[in-house]
Amino acid sequence: MKNILILAGPTASGKSALAIDLAREFSGTIINADSMQIYADLRVLSARPGEEDEALAPHKLYGALDGAEVCSAARWRELAVTAIEETLAEGRLPIVCGGTGLYLRALTEGLSNMPEIPDEIRDAVRDRLAEIGPEALHGELAAVDPVMAGRLNPTDPQRIARAMEVFKATGRSLADWQADAPLAAPPEDWQFTTLALIPPRDVLYGRCNKRFGIMLEQGAIEEVAALKARNLDLSLPVMRALGVPELIAYLDGEITLEEAETKACTATRRYAKRQNTWIRNQIISKKAIESQYLKSLLPEIFSFIRKSGLTG
Repeated sequence: MKNILILAGPTASGKSALAIDLAREFSGTIINADSMQIYADLRVLSARPGEEDEALAPHKLYGALDGAEVCSAARWRELAVTAIEETLAEGRLPIVCGGTGLYLRALTEGLSNMPEIPDEIRDAVRDRLAEIGPEALHGELAAVDPVMAGRLNPTDPQRIARAMEVFKATGRSLADWQADAPLAAPPEDWQFTTLALIPPRDVLYGRCNKRFGIMLEQGAIEEVAALKARNLDLSLPVMRALGVPELIAYLDGEITLEEAETKACTATRRYAKRQNTWIRNQIISKKAIESQYLKSLLPEIFSFIRKSGLTG
């Protein structure tokens, strides 16, 4: 199996710093899974790794697209698959780092036209997985959907749970859905292991507030002014990035800088809260750390990586 590490976490959780430490320890390449860090225009406001950070370990898909472009989950997935294949060919560990849920789902589960899974079914399957483990759940899947079970590794919790969710929600095998509509499924020899940072809400909110102030000191206003001067369509993703509408309103004289900062921090906290909820409810993490990243956590995290077989 070809191993890929997914490092998920909300904004301001410290996942970018952790990714660098993991890449340096385990010969990894960091692959961006953040919907704003993919744009070249917003290094500061998207908290994209700086040049010094990028010099510490290989990075891919950071600042890769112009702000005039739209990066859908499907397009990001194509870019990510290529980046992962390149990384694997180099003999390095792909570390997919980000908090954009649609991107992570597109990579680990694929893309199709099948209906959304109701939250109650998803939660029930995830609870069952936590209770009995992936191999036992694989056995339960085999009893109701032997075709899909036959395609899956009994130790792959993400795909086993996905197949069970689809069957319970639709009464049809995931294999049938895949046959009905082309599915951009991940290669069968790819094994995803997910590590999630899930900081307590009060800690996360404090970091969000502090970080925006630092962004202002680092040139966020000048960055948005340059973006504004391009006269891009306001519906583009880059124009709706956290902090951009607020700072444009400030530059237009509609609000004070203090008001812009307050509004941007509020929007960032709300976004981080949604990310945290999504990661808790939608991601099957092999290891979840209920903390922001701290260097003191490295021995525990390094041990987890080695025990998970990610290092070959």
